[in-house]
Amino acid sequence: MRQIILDTETTGLEPKQGHRIIEIGCVELINRRKTDQHYHQYINPDREIDDGAFNVHGISTEFLSDKPRFKDIAQEFIDFIRDSEIIIHNAPFDVGFIDAELKKLGRKWGKTEHYCTIVDTLTMAREKHPGQKNSLDALCKRYEIDNSKRDLHGALLDAQILLDVYLAMTGGQETLGFAAHEEQEAEEQNTIKLADANRTPLRVIEPTAEELAAHDKYLELLREKSDGKCVWDDGGH
Repeated sequence: MRQIILDTETTGLEPKQGHRIIEIGCVELINRRKTDQHYHQYINPDREIDDGAFNVHGISTEFLSDKPRFKDIAQEFIDFIRDSEIIIHNAPFDVGFIDAELKKLGRKWGKTEHYCTIVDTLTMAREKHPGQKNSLDALCKRYEIDNSKRDLHGALLDAQILLDVYLAMTGGQETLGFAAHEEQEAEEQNTIKLADANRTPLRVIEPTAEELAAHDKYLELLREKSDGKCVWDDGGH
């Protein structure tokens, strides 16, 4: 199973107001294990960045002035996420921006959902922790994930942090191996093992007269306590 943890940074909050993507960060998971493959790109939005957005991610208009436009990187980005399950925190926000960028390129590009399936970890967190804060920072604290390097938001950094949060929230990477070990152990315990016909005969230790007398005394006590209905009683024989 191929999954892509994805995050974006933008010039503002609303694509309908002309705001655009300025950074995309993606990290790849194969069978719930992080690979060395990732996708990271800064993008020239051809517009100014809102002060509020700059305070969040710290990416300036000047820094982006020599970066490629979305149209220049669209194909390689789509190729990276194609046929995968993309995992996003607050997916409607990021997907809304990606779809807006694809729309600018023409109808033939379609929408994000045409290339991959989408999982929203914010929705998952709200179902798992109703009534609690479920921001990425709050989830890091809840699952004891180090996000000390997150003074400012960054798409690739946030994608890497979300990867750890997602694995913790859905059972963890290690849980799969542990479960497999338990299943194998249970199977081994339930397997009938035949004794070796050439094994050394077991030693039989006969009870002493004192032990037999103590046993009879204990059975007599059970008869009294159970009104003669002791299932271990052989009638004194």
